[in-house]
Amino acid sequence: MAETIVVASDSFKGSVNSLEVGRSICQGIHALYPDDHVVVFPIADGGEGTVDAIMTSREGSRISLNVQGPFGQTVEAHYGLIDNGSTAIIETAEASGLTLVAKEDLDILQSSTYGTGELVKDALNKGVSKIYIGLGGSATNDGGMGLAAALGVRFFDEAGQSLKPISANVSKIASIDTSQKIKAIADVEIVLLVDVDNPLCGERGASFVYGPQKGGNIEQLRDLDRALDRYADLAAEVTGRHEKDSAGAGAAGGLGFGLLTFFNARAEKGIATILELIAIEEVIAKADLVITGEGQMDSQSVNGKAPIGVAQLAQKHGVPTIAIVGGAATDLDALYDAGISGVFDIVNSPMSLKEAMTNAPSLIANTAKNVISFYHRISK
Repeated sequence: MAETIVVASDSFKGSVNSLEVGRSICQGIHALYPDDHVVVFPIADGGEGTVDAIMTSREGSRISLNVQGPFGQTVEAHYGLIDNGSTAIIETAEASGLTLVAKEDLDILQSSTYGTGELVKDALNKGVSKIYIGLGGSATNDGGMGLAAALGVRFFDEAGQSLKPISANVSKIASIDTSQKIKAIADVEIVLLVDVDNPLCGERGASFVYGPQKGGNIEQLRDLDRALDRYADLAAEVTGRHEKDSAGAGAAGGLGFGLLTFFNARAEKGIATILELIAIEEVIAKADLVITGEGQMDSQSVNGKAPIGVAQLAQKHGVPTIAIVGGAATDLDALYDAGISGVFDIVNSPMSLKEAMTNAPSLIANTAKNVISFYHRISK
């Protein structure tokens, strides 16, 4: 008997994107059961692939433009327009992402979210009334200074000189002027798609938690944390908004804070909002099986990550969910409680990480064959 299977996996970062994962799983299923109806949904939780995930499932247009990258270089970035052009879908990783620069070239003090601000500005110029901004995967730690500068907020040092909006200059901010802020943004609803609840500062803040992967050493991270704390207090004096301890303020190197403070944004769990935008629940409700996944699954995956969002929707409708992953930890009890029925990693023999990443499509397809064979036999 043919089954209806929904495949909704996150990307295996650095290896295959969400759509490629879905296609590989579909290939594996159809190798054994060609009559099974497989529906593939690319998904993301606000990081890399957010625009693609939404635009694959929604009618709209993709906009491409050259903007400033995280370290001042010119990059080609994309965002989406849906709802007849009234809603923009923007992801920070497109303009300010870690994948835009080689690891050895990372310099956390020179990083800026200015390019993401340029994407927002372009969307405003097109007359949108709502903007979703995914905050994952950034290479930045400027507290949103760059984005704010691109949208008209001005930052000055003690001598009254305008500051270049980079992380190193956050500590030099003596005054902030919002009088030149783009007026159109006041009438636009801004929704932040986040998968973390970190505050801006402190041990769980942007600098200490995410700074190391952006090239920051401990001394730089201490300095940045102090600078962001002072910056947040100054921004609160100017705007009346006290957001440094808000959940998600520390996302994308504090970009969450900048958007909450200067542009009255609100933060939402990225995966829940994205799943709603792509209307996946109505398809899951009619499915027999859901297959999800991500590159690495562990006990932390339960905290707002894409596979758990999918599993919880499936659980709501009594549909079992299986995860196919690049690698899995040993303690997954929290995931089982959250709706994952089983976790299958793709590594089927001793191999290096490089081999696994290079051969991911075939390994994913092979694992999908094992999963679907087992499922059909126990479901008879």
